[in-house]
Amino acid sequence: MSAPIFGFNAARSSIVEEVVHRVTAQTRDPLLALNEAAYLETKRLQSSGHPDLAEWRSLAAALGRMTDSELRERLEHYAKRYAWDVAGNFDRRVYKFASRVSAPLLGALLSPRAMLRNLPGSFDLTALDSRILVQGPREHIRRLSEIGTIVFVPTHLSNLDSVVFGFAIERAGLPPAVYGAGKNLFTNPVLSYFMHNLGAYRVDRRLRHSLYKDVLKTYSCVLIERGYHSLFFPGGTRSRSGGVERRLKLGLAGTGVEAFVRSAVRGKRQPVFFVPATINYLLTLEAETLIDDFLQEEGKARYIIEDDESTRIGRVASFSNKLLGLDGACVIRYSRPLDCFGNYVDDEGISHDSRGRPALAERYVVGREGKPTVDPVRDAEYTRELGERIVDAYKRDTVVMPTHAVAACAFERLRRAVGKADLFTVLRHRDDVTLSKAELAEDVDVLVERLTAMESRGEIALSPTMKGKRGDALVDDALRAFAGYHTNEVLAPRGNELVLRDTRLLFYYQNRLAAHGLAFDAIAPPGTRPAHVRARVPQVRAAASGTERNPASAQVGAARASR
Repeated sequence: MSAPIFGFNAARSSIVEEVVHRVTAQTRDPLLALNEAAYLETKRLQSSGHPDLAEWRSLAAALGRMTDSELRERLEHYAKRYAWDVAGNFDRRVYKFASRVSAPLLGALLSPRAMLRNLPGSFDLTALDSRILVQGPREHIRRLSEIGTIVFVPTHLSNLDSVVFGFAIERAGLPPAVYGAGKNLFTNPVLSYFMHNLGAYRVDRRLRHSLYKDVLKTYSCVLIERGYHSLFFPGGTRSRSGGVERRLKLGLAGTGVEAFVRSAVRGKRQPVFFVPATINYLLTLEAETLIDDFLQEEGKARYIIEDDESTRIGRVASFSNKLLGLDGACVIRYSRPLDCFGNYVDDEGISHDSRGRPALAERYVVGREGKPTVDPVRDAEYTRELGERIVDAYKRDTVVMPTHAVAACAFERLRRAVGKADLFTVLRHRDDVTLSKAELAEDVDVLVERLTAMESRGEIALSPTMKGKRGDALVDDALRAFAGYHTNEVLAPRGNELVLRDTRLLFYYQNRLAAHGLAFDAIAPPGTRPAHVRARVPQVRAAASGTERNPASAQVGAARASR
């Protein structure tokens, strides 16, 4: 397999130089950029007494006395420092090793103790393929990877996503991709070694000033222009609620559009193809931390969670032992590839508009003089529209797992038992609500019937492990998955009944169906929340209760009309 990434290390210095040159040349006001960086870094570091604090304070004090040339020199200094800190690495020997032993490698990353105990059997790729399923138009994507640059844009649930998705790329026979990973993940020595040598570049989410963001975006843009296939998580951070992303942070995704435009301006045809994908887990490693964060911030996610399950070796081992012991425990589903403007593309890389007509992608970026031009306002609008198409793809290619379906039905029964109450009142009912296992199974049957009809219309997907199963079997599958991993029991069997024990996690797993109108939606405004699944009137005992895309801008609309 030939791909530009195999020559990455030889090109790394020139990549960094180009990034630094662009950032310094495009920064109109070095004083403003440096002052913002000094202010925000001083504010971030002042409570910790970090050694860099003195440097930033000194810079802030000296900025007003610097000449223009001194400001430019200092700007270049920090741009270079950040660019080298971001820049990744690729070791072909590590990649060959990882490709040969991808099953034990993934097993080692997820569960090093279990891998060592079962070393002879850990090289069985077939066994891992039954746990991590890869779906979608793989051959189509392979053909496009030979024509242009692929930008993978999957959903994001866990810090293990980049590892699992990397496995999906390799198993689909696709060339490796560079990707951004939170700098905090590089503290795990095993994970850090492989990420560092397989194309990952470091993203320090603590740095919030424009200079760093410009370096990061420019680095991504330069890589795509040079043909390096890339992986972004456009949700920005892991989904705190457990739901499918409906609002994207398009900064890095926009670099794909920018890279395409810059190549067109130079007269070089370098197509950029976006491949949405969903990563769907039967269980989520950090579910408890993430849902607590979501509830505490009322949906406003913190910038970064410094300590959660993914930083604890024992917790990762517990999760992976569970994951690798369940068939179909993770499904990665690729969507149909798109061009930079949200159009579908065929096997030859030709775009087709909403009416199915061939469309030359380069014509979308032609300016008034009849030549391709860089237009940040126009391209931002194209990126926004592309984001809408990615979100649509996420919704269609969400894969429903037994844990999602069972949690949705159980949480709906909990809500009815509690009566008209706000979400936090509902969640406080732990251990005091029980329901019949048989009636829960009937509810699941009703939900699966509805899901099957939606799947036939291309609106959602069912996990292969759910096909042909009745509700009682799916309830058993969900209980088996929940048992023995989460700190608290989610649904606790008591004879023929189930105790709704951890209502937070029921809420988390049911959120996977909220965007489809199949579960309680805490994100939608109260007056617009979709109707819930309706099954039979539940017999629930509560011991303690009494109770068409948005219109484009005129500029982009006119551009489309002229095509």
